[in-house]
Amino acid sequence: MLAWFTNDTDTTPGAADLALEALAADLRARGLPVAGAVQRNLDMGPDCACDMEMIVLGDPGDPVRISQSLGPGAQGCRLDTGALEEAVARTAPRLAGAGLVVIPKFGRQEAMGRGFRDLIGQAVADGQPVILYVPRQQQAAFLDFAGDLAVRIRPDQLRSWCLDRFAAAS
Repeated sequence: MLAWFTNDTDTTPGAADLALEALAADLRARGLPVAGAVQRNLDMGPDCACDMEMIVLGDPGDPVRISQSLGPGAQGCRLDTGALEEAVARTAPRLAGAGLVVIPKFGRQEAMGRGFRDLIGQAVADGQPVILYVPRQQQAAFLDFAGDLAVRIRPDQLRSWCLDRFAAAS
């Protein structure tokens, strides 16, 4: 019920975000009840870090900008944790009735007990299949969190795993 994937070390940054966004769009285009959120990275040019926004599936509101500009030469984390929490809060009420939940990733915030962590746990407890990306740096924390519920899949298995969940539910 809790599928996760990671990418090879030579995979282009942002590839997981693109894969999950395409997956969610495909499943929703098929009329399947998918909830959750996906991250979109907006290229700001060669000398700038990308802007990150969270798109809440099924939410008519604007995407939530989850990155913040720290100015030239800044080395700190650009994640706006308040904006991430806003995205989680907007995602939570849309889970009811979903046959599948897409979560952008189990990242540093989730490893620390914040971000989408509680929402992931609630979806699994409610019997909803969840699919997400887990960066290599967070794999140990994710496996501590998920335990025996987690099943690792390859990136090329995302669509088939999701479609199998819908087929099993019908």
